[in-house]
Formats: sequence, C-alpha cells, structure tokens
Amino acid sequence: MSGLIALLDDVASISKVAAASIDDVAGQAAKAGAKAAGALIDDAAVTPKYLHGFKAERELPIVWKIARGSFFNKLVILLPVALILSVFAPWLITPLLMIGGAYLCFEGAEKIAHVFAHRGDRHDSEKHTHPEGGGAALEEQRVAGAIKTDFILSAEIMTIALSTIPATDTLLMKAIILAVVAVGITIAVYGAVALIVKADDVGMHLATERGGLLAALGRGIVKFMPGFMKALTIVGTAAMLWVGGNIVSHGLADLGWHAPYDWIHHMAEIAGHAAAGIQGLAAWATTAFFDGVFGLALGLILIPVVERAINPLLAATVLPLIARFKGGDAAE
Repeated sequence: MSGLIALLDDVASISKVAAASIDDVAGQAAKAGAKAAGALIDDAAVTPKYLHGFKAERELPIVWKIARGSFFNKLVILLPVALILSVFAPWLITPLLMIGGAYLCFEGAEKIAHVFAHRGDRHDSEKHTHPEGGGAALEEQRVAGAIKTDFILSAEIMTIALSTIPATDTLLMKAIILAVVAVGITIAVYGAVALIVKADDVGMHLATERGGLLAALGRGIVKFMPGFMKALTIVGTAAMLWVGGNIVSHGLADLGWHAPYDWIHHMAEIAGHAAAGIQGLAAWATTAFFDGVFGLALGLILIPVVERAINPLLAATVLPLIARFKGGDAAE
C-alpha cells in the first residue's frame, strides 16, 4: 500500500512539473506574440491583397496554400535556424532583431511615401493591381509572392520570440516555445485573413437570401468591410513603424547607444505622471507614438538606401543564385 501511495505521489509531482512547464510555455509564447504585434497585424493586413481578382470559391483554398507555406517557413526553416543561433551565435540575435525592425520601418515608411507619391493616380494603380481572370498560373504566382512576404515577416516573428526566451531554458524548451508561437501565430493570422476575405460574401448572402434583421446585418457587413480594410491597413502600417522603431531603439541601447531609447522612455514617464488615473495607458501611447516617429524617420532614410544600393546588389548577386538553384536562367 505504501508503495502505491509513493507511486501516486511521484505521479502527482510529475504532473505538477508538467503543468508548470505548460504554463511556462504558454506564458512565454503569449509574451512573444505580444511583442510581435506589428508583424502580425501587417501580415493580416497585407495577405488579402494577394486574393484580389480571384473567384470567391478560390479564396479559401488560396489562403490555405499560403498558410501551409507559412507553417513550412516557420517550422521547417526558421525554427532550426533560431535554435542554431541560440546555441552557437546568441550575440547575433540583437543585430538580427534590429535588421528585422529596420525592415518593418522601411516597409511602413514606403507605404506612407507611396500614398503621397501616387495620390493623384490612385484609380489607375487600383486598375492595374486587380488582374482580369484568375487562372492557375496567376494563382501560383500570387501564392509564391505571399509566401515570400510571409517568410520575411515570419523571420522577424521567430527572432522576436527567440529574444524573449530566457537563455537558461533548455534547447528542448526553446524548441517547444518557438513551435507553439509558430503554430499559434499562423493559425491566428490566416484564420483572421480567412474571416476578412469571406466577410463580404457572408454579408451579401445574408442581404439577398435572408430577411429582416439578418438582411440588415448583411447589408451592414458589406458596407463595413471596405472601411475596415482601410483601417486595418492604417493600423498595420502604424504598428510596423512603432514596433520596428521600438526594436531598433532597444537594440541600439543594448549595443551601447542609449540616447533614443532613454529619451523616449523619459517622455513616457512625463506623460504617465501628467495623466492621473491612466498613467499606464498614457505612458504606452507616448512610447508608441515616439517609437513610430523614430521608425518613420529611419524608414524614410532607408528608402533611398534600399532602392539605390541594396536592391541592385541583391539583383546582381543573390537573385541569380536563386534562379540557378531553381534551374532557371539567371540572365532572364
């Protein structure tokens, strides 16, 4: 009898350890997801544009194809790379985070610059971005483009997740946390995308096939979605700038230049003390605002650097190698 009690006690102890580990994984995964908010919102805001021009019945299959590519990006490619970095080159995590943050700043600033540069020919640009038809070749091209974009954002998400995991965690624990982050974020992003792209179809169905309150609800959804998509794009752009700016300012502080981060932190403290009752909200909003201003300034500086130096360099070196690897003609 005493042996059975001891066995049960051991089982209970193991269960407590397992439960604590699950809680630890869940907590760290949630923390990583919150830090990657900018990339998440941008991913959800950008992906629907790849579905423009296709028939309604192809929208969900295309979303699923992109989601599968995203799972492959995160779990098969980026997760092993992240684990290798954590073991052999942990000092690279901060610079890689800063590169990813700078990319977010560049993307956000480029979107804003594009709005101002092409304000007069908005209808022409929309006409050219909505393809006629939607054959298999175009679908594969769009899916491939979406997966490439996802790879960049997924690399940023996985690097952010890795940076939040304590260095004292075991390699297995890091792998589990990164896998949970990868699966959870992919389901969240592409589940949201699926809901977004089908919302207007649901609204049309309710408006035409139903009556009374359901029809009114359907008409409301149809009217709401265009404004929601514009708002999502704006929020996604803002999130890219403030998250990217925050990542870069934190990285600069870690590397020894504390001025941007300390100034933003000081302004947040002032705002927090001045706003009685909502100190936390005021401090967060001030930090996000100045992180966004810093990110926008950095992004605007990077636009000519990327267009005149980095893109030509990639076109002359990396892209031909990729073309050869795929069996294509590098000269094309």
